[in-house]
Amino acid sequence: MAQRPRRIVVAITGATGAVYGVRLLAALRERAVETHLVVSRAGWLTLHDEMALDRNAMRARADQWHEPNEIGATLASGSFQHDGMVIAPCSMKTLAAIAHGLDDNLVTRAADVTLKERRKLVLLARETPLTLAHLNNMTLVTQMGGVVMPPLPSFYAKPGSIDELVDYTVQRVIDQFGLNDDHAYARWQGLR
Repeated sequence: MAQRPRRIVVAITGATGAVYGVRLLAALRERAVETHLVVSRAGWLTLHDEMALDRNAMRARADQWHEPNEIGATLASGSFQHDGMVIAPCSMKTLAAIAHGLDDNLVTRAADVTLKERRKLVLLARETPLTLAHLNNMTLVTQMGGVVMPPLPSFYAKPGSIDELVDYTVQRVIDQFGLNDDHAYARWQGLR
């Protein structure tokens, strides 16, 4: 029986930081990982505002494309085999919907399916400061097996640019799926 390729679902929602999702798609392509992309309505606004990217530019970055209202898509079923899902960035609205099982679009339905099938779900939650509601929703998602991973900079890597800060976070996400080697980026070596 032929083995299917590694496959990861990537969603982009309306929080600031669309660059994380775009860079993640590129990094997964470099590793020959099949990507399935869903962009929320608000995610399109952020992609356009922050990166001047449109639908055609984003379609070219993913292997498969899904509309957010396409509830009958393959991603909406647990029988669709994939290795996990990343929401980069993840808005607080999307976080809340996932935490409370509100499958109101394909992003939240695919996340729910990922959790129920016990697959890896990584949320690059973007907001500051955080309210108690945000923190409680992060706790609920974590209790369900999700990984809440705010895209925070790591200064021990001595970044020289915003690109390096973004790439560091993307590499940390890829680590969650076991797709990096030990030399993919500057890892903490301890104090010397």
